[in-house]
Amino acid sequence: MAALPFALHPQLSHDTTPVGDLALARVLLMNDANYPWLILVPRRAGASEIVDLTDDEQVQLTRDIAQASRALKAASSCDKLNVAAIGNVVPQLHVHVVARRRDDAAWPKPVWGATPAMAYAPAARDALIARLHDAFGGVLTQP
Repeated sequence: MAALPFALHPQLSHDTTPVGDLALARVLLMNDANYPWLILVPRRAGASEIVDLTDDEQVQLTRDIAQASRALKAASSCDKLNVAAIGNVVPQLHVHVVARRRDDAAWPKPVWGATPAMAYAPAARDALIARLHDAFGGVLTQP
């Protein structure tokens, strides 16, 4: 039986803008201007938990998370990064990397449900994506 091709969950497609691909994970920007927020989705069909990845893929996901964290920190000048793989709403394995500031609307609590999502203005979204591309230093490929 052939392996299923990777497809992004419809909710993730709806809530994000593609930024690029790392070695394993697709990098997406969450459409919430309250917090600079990346979502990394390993391009492996059927994965819902980190343990669903091979050992080598788990190591690569950790590398991808570190790259995304460094890039987001550089692009946002945040005070703290929150990293989480929760998946209670979207079953597809994905990792949140959220840039936090001490003056953001949810600080110091989690961002989920703290404030309604505020969509990016297209120019602001595009400017952040450009800063992210610079911060990734050329390692992203087109999704």
